[in-house]
Amino acid sequence: MNTPSHRRALTTFLVGSTLLSGPVSGGGFIIYELGTPDVGLASAGYATRADDPATVFKNPAGMDQLEGTQFQIGTQAIFGRLAFAPDDETSERLGSNDGGNASGWIPGGSLFVTHELNDRWTVGLGALTYLATATRYDENWVGRYYVQKNGTLGLSLTPSVSLKITEGLSLGVGVNAMYGLSGSESAVNNGTGPDGLFEINDRTWGLGANVGLLFEPVKGTRLGVTYLSSVSLDFEATPTLSGLGAEMTRLLPAPSNQDLAITVPQSIRLGLQHELSDRWTVLADIGWQDWSRFEEVWVGVDTDGAGLPSIVRTVNNQYQDTWHGALGTQFRPNAVWRFNAGIAYDSSAIASEDRTVTLPIGQAWRFGVGAQWQISRDIEVGVAYGFLWSGDLEVDQGSDNTLAGRVSGSYDQTFFSTLAISLLWKF
Repeated sequence: MNTPSHRRALTTFLVGSTLLSGPVSGGGFIIYELGTPDVGLASAGYATRADDPATVFKNPAGMDQLEGTQFQIGTQAIFGRLAFAPDDETSERLGSNDGGNASGWIPGGSLFVTHELNDRWTVGLGALTYLATATRYDENWVGRYYVQKNGTLGLSLTPSVSLKITEGLSLGVGVNAMYGLSGSESAVNNGTGPDGLFEINDRTWGLGANVGLLFEPVKGTRLGVTYLSSVSLDFEATPTLSGLGAEMTRLLPAPSNQDLAITVPQSIRLGLQHELSDRWTVLADIGWQDWSRFEEVWVGVDTDGAGLPSIVRTVNNQYQDTWHGALGTQFRPNAVWRFNAGIAYDSSAIASEDRTVTLPIGQAWRFGVGAQWQISRDIEVGVAYGFLWSGDLEVDQGSDNTLAGRVSGSYDQTFFSTLAISLLWKF
């Protein structure tokens, strides 16, 4: 289903580097930054904090802690540096253009609401993006035959319900209805003359589940566990080609439908929250994501086994499971203010030798600080800043004797900086 309106929608999505998404993040392209106060905790407390309606997604069992009807909106601005520096191993015919900063500014946000039905049941709904990546390179950059623009976005609606099983123990269950968008553009090597253009876009729905438990054995100490199931996004589309030279048109077979399906990884998170005093609280999380089932799919024009141009589909299935750890603290000097700080680490979903320019990901350190201001009994405003550091990400992709050529170098000093502002309103 590659209608003109569909192509326009996906082109807008790619050129704008998405309006609701986040960046390629360390570990994979699952993001934790939702525009909520959790940014200031570097995600520590995801499974246990349950202080606001964002728990609809983080741990639906936490809705049991929220009274009445509560509404939360989160907004954020992210600035990312994703700048490639080619080295001497890159094919000379590709030139020396480094592509510029493939990330830049990215806005984002989320929306959550919860409603207490009675003393045992609470329902909630969330709208958010936790699957997102968007890259856009300068024209004629050295990796143009692999990717010029690339984006994957999952918009999730998460209706959820929680049940208080006993005093201190609650269960939450939610549906993850994800609307996925996928699109990419790459240049086509015509041999002589200007490059051609290869485009492929699709959108689809996928369904998953979100289950959580929250246990408070003694007042002030919480244990939480949350499971987010995998989501299958069965993208498939027929590529479009334009600007081909006469020889490329003669040699290249007609495009056929391509399978671009991906599996958004399942994950498990365990959390602990403990109040040291009326003022100090510590939070910790550990987590696992099932990246070993993920396959990065690249479709583009390159050379087939006989040396002829062909639409090729390559799958990188060298991904490995990732581990996450976070530690944070909250300080409440009085009833009006709360200050947050946290640090987190995510391992890389792929080894350096298997990394590609299509999805340049690696390990990440997160650091966060923030503050929450209780303006009145019913209104709270939060401001948070987060910094994600992935350092240098080395890439060596392709070979000299293909149309796409060899691209070798490093994404130097990769980072993403997030400023989030949130509003919590209790009815």
